[in-house]
Amino acid sequence: MNFLRNLLAAILGCLIALGISFFMFVIFISLLGNMEDTVAVKNNSILELQLQKPINDYTGDDAADPFSGFFQKAQGLDAILHAIQVAKNDDNIKGISINSNYLLSGWAQTREIRMALEDFKENGKFVYSYSDFYMQKDYYLSSVADSLFINPVGGLDFKGLSSEVLFFKDLQDKTGVKMEVIRHGKYKSAVEPFLSNEMSEANRTQLKELIGSLWASLISDISNERNIGPGNLNVIADTLGGRTPKMAVESGLVDDTLFYDQYEAKLKKAVGLNPDDDLNTVELKDYIPVAKLKKIRSGKEKIAVIYAQGEIMYGEGGPNIIGQGVINEALKKAREDDDVKAIVFRVNSPGGSALTSDIIWREIELTKAVKPVVVSMGDVAASGGYYISVGADKIFAEPTTITGSIGVFGTIPNLSGLAKNIGVHAAQVGTNKNSANYSLFEPMTDQFRSVVRESVENTYDTFLSRVSAGRNITVAQADSLAQGRVWSGTDAKRLGLVDELGDLEDAIAEAASMVALKNYSIKKFPIYKSGFERFMEDMQGSSSESKESMIQEEIGEEAFTILKQIKSAIQQKGVQARMPFALDIK
Repeated sequence: MNFLRNLLAAILGCLIALGISFFMFVIFISLLGNMEDTVAVKNNSILELQLQKPINDYTGDDAADPFSGFFQKAQGLDAILHAIQVAKNDDNIKGISINSNYLLSGWAQTREIRMALEDFKENGKFVYSYSDFYMQKDYYLSSVADSLFINPVGGLDFKGLSSEVLFFKDLQDKTGVKMEVIRHGKYKSAVEPFLSNEMSEANRTQLKELIGSLWASLISDISNERNIGPGNLNVIADTLGGRTPKMAVESGLVDDTLFYDQYEAKLKKAVGLNPDDDLNTVELKDYIPVAKLKKIRSGKEKIAVIYAQGEIMYGEGGPNIIGQGVINEALKKAREDDDVKAIVFRVNSPGGSALTSDIIWREIELTKAVKPVVVSMGDVAASGGYYISVGADKIFAEPTTITGSIGVFGTIPNLSGLAKNIGVHAAQVGTNKNSANYSLFEPMTDQFRSVVRESVENTYDTFLSRVSAGRNITVAQADSLAQGRVWSGTDAKRLGLVDELGDLEDAIAEAASMVALKNYSIKKFPIYKSGFERFMEDMQGSSSESKESMIQEEIGEEAFTILKQIKSAIQQKGVQARMPFALDIK
């Protein structure tokens, strides 16, 4: 009987292995076919800009990897900007059509794409935009277009910026699961959702000023392109004066209402075609592989661009986690590479582990002693994100960058209330007074709280000293700008927390200028697993991303957001230099 059972198990195992092998073979042949089938860009073509995947600053693809780009769940901002730059000088591309996006990007990322489109137009090429419904971020991007069109029965969202913060005090009281918090800084509101059921005045003040500064930058850009005064744009936002297609046209937000076939006729006319002629279009996703083969810059000497994106956590790190492992290795490789003459450190992070932030700060110090280091801040470089930036020789931020938040805190879960409610009791035995340390199942002692507070205060003092040295100001001046207060890039420049307002290209140009380079190429760090490798991990069920996607699909986006915030707070280890709460500006 055992023999038959083992035989059947062996046969079943072989069949499964054969099935997986066949599946892999089909995928491999398909990928090879796609690689050979490079899109040929015809003369008189229009590049269709559709951005419907989440946008990361960098996806970490290895250009030499034949599977690079396949099974990617995100688009790389670097690849998008490069494709637009290549299209600018591509004689076969006559214009760009921005078509029905639902942007999954930050405001600073959107602004960088918008600026690339402005640059594209400088060669006399056109940018048109069409959408059935313009979301506010989509409209901001599309407002750079020479002409904007909207579906006659569509709509436009233009109402100003807002942010919602969730509070969990009542949830803690009801469940008996409490977050014990120790913080420094009156504005350090990362832990406020666990202490209260409503927003503090200090937090409300900083949020209002932050989104007010961001909004001013956005409407300034829109005003310049649409020739509508900022005051009038605010009136339109206050009155929802562009909510219908007719109102959008009357207010000047768009140029006309058209059905899509009428929009295509406009595109044909723009490239000199007759109404019955076929329109040659190439989608951005198909053009990116073509653009990768064309270099904007060339030269043996290089500027290294090191991307640090995501939360800062102790350990190796990855595409969406900043760990001292991959980041410090990248910094070391760049400074030891004789062809690399300067380094641009691209930071897009709300912060995280204070310890990891300081480890990376130290590596920046070692690196800038050998080669210049210029920081380019993305959507957010706050708290720990600012910590790892402050040691650079020069810091660039976008006007819409969220930065600052110089402050630290500690959060420790406590289940004593829940344990009491369900009849669980704990007892500790130890050899020394403090050997038992902290128990989840008993209230936090004053002695333990004082030890954690001491660690928080020491970390805050260290953070201030890094800011003082990096920005060449006194510790008292650093403290006056700190207390966890969050600033826009515009305000950070005014206060001296950053040196210049500019994008990644501006930071690269500054790095080249610092070492007197005119002809140079770009070398990107770090290189991560390809989308294909991560796809195979998903197939094996080892990817946390695939599990999270399944949970999100089952419980809905809003419930999943709450769950992630609670999970993040519980999993935080050590003193944190982290962005205030989950800041989603809409």
